[in-house]
Amino acid sequence: MSLSTLERYLAFRRSLGPRPTLEHRVVRARGLEFAVYLTPPVAGALPLVCINGGLLFDHTLLWPALAALASHRQLVFFDQRGRGRSASPPGIHASRIEFDAGDVPALRTALGIPRWDVLGHSWGGGIAMLATAQDLEATRKLVLVNAVGVTSAWLAPLHHAGVARLSSDAQARLAAFDTAALALPHLDVHASYTQAFFPAWFADQRFAASVAPPQGRSALGAVVAARLRRDGYDWRDTLRDLPTPALVVHGVADVLPLAEATRTAAHLGRARLLPIAEAGHNPFWEAPDAFFAAVHAFLAEGSPDS
Repeated sequence: MSLSTLERYLAFRRSLGPRPTLEHRVVRARGLEFAVYLTPPVAGALPLVCINGGLLFDHTLLWPALAALASHRQLVFFDQRGRGRSASPPGIHASRIEFDAGDVPALRTALGIPRWDVLGHSWGGGIAMLATAQDLEATRKLVLVNAVGVTSAWLAPLHHAGVARLSSDAQARLAAFDTAALALPHLDVHASYTQAFFPAWFADQRFAASVAPPQGRSALGAVVAARLRRDGYDWRDTLRDLPTPALVVHGVADVLPLAEATRTAAHLGRARLLPIAEAGHNPFWEAPDAFFAAVHAFLAEGSPDS
């Protein structure tokens, strides 16, 4: 009898060695103090900066979820401006996701890292793409994990896809939201919506029930999320034919359609698409063996100087 998603995940976790301890630093960049978290350096491998999505959330969306990558390279996490333990700028109502992207190369410089690889998940994938476009010389490779698309066309149908994924009370809770309210930067509304939508990101609803929804409470993040929903976005000109080698990983069963990842991979200059079966928005949880093997292999290709 085949293992359930939860059983596969727990078996993978048991196969790992001890989890490394994160070093916490306070790093000043672009006039703000950022909370940065690093695993131990790995000789002969470039660091990998990991950019979480969610817009309201801090680095704990990806740590310890990505801890398995730390055996091969130093991981760098950070709380985006106005999230977690990182400072907010004055006048947060002017905030844009492009400001988050500009922070990434600034943090690399402030950390004294001459070159690194970049990984972004979900909205963090959008930040990662925009940041890479600004920092081509210093970015060797780019990994996108169930990333948002290069335009906002995917956003409008997402709510209905999420409702269709759920059932019973969870479905009714999500369906009750008026998504027009998300065009305004009301933190309570955005925070409640992300909680209600959370199980829809999973292919396996029994596995989703075993994962506690993360808590996100960033007023700045709500401003950014509302702006993106209200105004939309189009990054095609910025990202067209990006010369950085990219791996576009996407869970086939994500409510954010695989077709969006296909378009992104085609739009970027040197990208390959890797669909992962039996996984939704978080393939590092639902299909960890396939996910980590693919990311390890991609990052290991070529030398650190290539």
